[in-house]
Amino acid sequence: MKFTHIFILACIALGISTACDDSSTIGSSLVTDRSEVIIDSAFTVSGTPRTNTDLQSRTVTQILGALDAKEFGRFKSDIVTQFMPAMQLDTVGVGINDIDSIKMLMFMKPGDFTGDSLVPMGLKVYPLTRQLPSPIYSNFNPEGYYDPANVWTPQTQIYTANALYNDSVNNLAYRTISVDLPLSFAKRFYNEYITNPATFATPGAFAEFFPGVYIKSTFGSGLVVNINETRINLYYKKHDKVTKNDVTRDTVYKVSSTYMAVTPEVVTNNIIDLSLSSSLSDMADAGENIIVAPSGYDVQLTFPTLDIINRYKTNGGDLSVINTLTFSIPVEEITNNYGIEPPVNVLLILSKDKKDFFADNKINDDKTSFIASYNSTTKTYDFTAMRQYIIDMLAKDEIKAEDYTFTLTPVDLVVESTQGSYYQQGQSYITGINPYVSGPAMCKLLLDDAKIKFTYSKQTVNY
Repeated sequence: MKFTHIFILACIALGISTACDDSSTIGSSLVTDRSEVIIDSAFTVSGTPRTNTDLQSRTVTQILGALDAKEFGRFKSDIVTQFMPAMQLDTVGVGINDIDSIKMLMFMKPGDFTGDSLVPMGLKVYPLTRQLPSPIYSNFNPEGYYDPANVWTPQTQIYTANALYNDSVNNLAYRTISVDLPLSFAKRFYNEYITNPATFATPGAFAEFFPGVYIKSTFGSGLVVNINETRINLYYKKHDKVTKNDVTRDTVYKVSSTYMAVTPEVVTNNIIDLSLSSSLSDMADAGENIIVAPSGYDVQLTFPTLDIINRYKTNGGDLSVINTLTFSIPVEEITNNYGIEPPVNVLLILSKDKKDFFADNKINDDKTSFIASYNSTTKTYDFTAMRQYIIDMLAKDEIKAEDYTFTLTPVDLVVESTQGSYYQQGQSYITGINPYVSGPAMCKLLLDDAKIKFTYSKQTVNY
């Protein structure tokens, strides 16, 4: 704890005036003006773990697989998703009998997984039989939304994260899980476009025709992959005529086109099932401030807003100006054999606002909601822009508990970048904040060692 004054000497002015008149007087005055920058860090924060098991789906990121980690617990994630259709299909020189096959392709970046890349995993795909609800949450039960007897992949599709297809040989920037879907669906899809193209005009109309799929993890344990893009491709023959040297000949091309994809406009959801390890459960039961994600634990904390304001009013005076308010939380990484690390980004938000924040797709305003990224060097989450929050609290007639009760929850950020120029660097902006579903994550917050630094300038004038 610290309470530090940094004194900055102002000026001392001495004015002496004289006159030639014998009746004049000689007078003098002394004015002292002193400024101080005060840094106060004598504050404490308390917290408690809170379950966080119903994450609202706000992302196209999909996680698939299962693992059983001694220090983390048993984790499994399935997927339900709709698709956005293409508005136009290639029909010139293409008939229904020219369709060869249809595949669902799920793309992941190399290394974007948790667990063992060599572990063989299995999945099955079922067509949905009814519309998915919206909003939809991570504890969604797919029963009644698909027919267990109608499986599109009778043979379990096996995959790993090491060399899906031959992407590693081709040195591509992604790995692909490829799943064959029934040819009958491809032909039904094509016929619908020919007979009723309005079906493809909107996501809602298309979902009435094709509600989506249920992707179920059915085999293996030890690997969870992050899928950042899912498409359905149609493979077909296209008939055309080619003229060369005034000779026209019939020719046939083999073509593939992406006609469906998971996009932000459609409903997609990770069905998460997490049974915490006994060690994590014991920590939570003992009140230790652990973050476990996805669908595990947040931390609710009491910020010392009243103490900060009382200290400021007592020591600041009428001419004081608030400079900064920062909050740094040390993190203890939890040892495990699966490389499970603290979440990359966390959101600090007033607890009363959390539900609406995600439901309304808001971003941090640095007034009641703040973002920090994990610093693996210092092992801290650092919130550096809380000045406006304390200014707003000073302006309130009454401060209630809901004004200083916060929740710290892991999140995924949607970031967009502007292109730079020769004279100016490009910049990145947060355009979306979603509940964290990027894979298993955990850590312990050391709130007893958290540092709050409150800085303000104080001016004193003595005559």
